[in-house]
This record gives sequence, C-alpha cells and structure tokens, in this order.
Amino acid sequence: MKVIKEKHSLLMRWTHWVNFPLLAIMIWSGMLIYWASDTYSITLFGHTYYKFFPQGFYDALNIPRRLAEGMAFHFLFMWLFALNGIIYVLYTIISGSWRELVPQRRSFKEAWLVLLHDLHIRKMAPTQNKYNAAQRIAYTAVIVMGFGSLITGLAIYKPVQFNTLTWLCGGYHAARIEHFVLTIGYVLFFVIHVVQVILAGWNNFRSVVSGFEIVNKQPEPVVKPEEDGK
Repeated sequence: MKVIKEKHSLLMRWTHWVNFPLLAIMIWSGMLIYWASDTYSITLFGHTYYKFFPQGFYDALNIPRRLAEGMAFHFLFMWLFALNGIIYVLYTIISGSWRELVPQRRSFKEAWLVLLHDLHIRKMAPTQNKYNAAQRIAYTAVIVMGFGSLITGLAIYKPVQFNTLTWLCGGYHAARIEHFVLTIGYVLFFVIHVVQVILAGWNNFRSVVSGFEIVNKQPEPVVKPEEDGK
C-alpha cells in the first residue's frame, strides 16, 4: 500500500532552491573577477601542467574584460548568499533538524558502504533515516564550506577592515587561494549531487519540490478471532 509521507519542510525547500541561483551567480561573477589576475596553475619544477583556466574557457563564457561587472554582482549577491545560509542554519538548530543532518560516529564507516552500494559492488545499502551517512557528511561539509567562503570572501573584500579574519586565513594571498579552492569544491559537489539525484529517482526529487514522498507501507495483518472450543 502506498502512502504519502512528509519529508522536507517548506523553509528547507525554500533555502535549498534559492541557494542554487545565488551560488551560480556567485561562481559566475567570481570568474569575472578572477580573470583580472588568473595566476593559478599546477606547476612542478618550472613546468606548468595545467592553468586555471584556458583561454578558450574565457572566450566561451564571454568572461574577459568584465571586472567591474563581476565585482558589482559578487559583492551584492554575497549578502543574499550569506543571509540564506544563516537562515537555514538557524532553522536546523531551532527545529532540531540538525540531529538528522550532522554526521554520527558511525557515519564515515557507513558512507563507504553507501559508496559501494552506489557503485553496485554491494547489494544491500546501510539502513538510513532521512539522510544516509554519505549525505550527512556531504551536506554538513557544504555548510562548513559556506562559512569558509564567507570568511575568506570578507578577508579578500576588506583585508584592512577585517584584518583579524585575513590573519586567521593566513594572509590575503592564502585567503584568495582558499576562496578559489572552495569554489572548485562547490562545482564538484554540484556535479555529484545532480548525479545522485538522478540515481535516486523521481520520488526523491519530488520530495524536495513538494515536501512529500510516496512510500510503500506494508498492510497490517488481520488477526482472526479463534473459534470457540479450539
């Protein structure tokens, strides 16, 4: 028997979907800023193996020579990105939803079992509640990354006014590298997240849109009264 079960609250869904365009704009505008000084590359013993990013990448996305535009968008939407994240974190704390989200002691071991199941190496997936162990680790890591982006971003934006944050990040140049690495992390998370959503199926995606999912519930067995004399 199929029943409708509530899974995600309205505020959780709202912050989830609002975060997607905000993060997309932040990454896009950040690339406009990065182009002005695209110095990062993978270099060993004087030989550059990879440069972030090839010229064709900039040309395809029409990124070059838009520094002022990138800074305007980045410094505006960073406040919306931060506000959306703060609302979500406060909600999880006040509502108690953090108990379903924060990794547990056995989560790292179970996350490996989840990976083996997703790769079709292991038949049985570990038991889970709202989120499995891998999701707990990934979603908590993204929240930590969000705070990291905010701190390193402020250190880059106002290194003198926020000199303490800049010092905690290891200096201006270290904060810029950390900010860049976190951005790469967002992109990787997004790709993996989309793949996982596709593998999970329509029912899981629908629950993030409507807040409800359809689950199969076993009917309770009917107990017949014993006949007299038996």
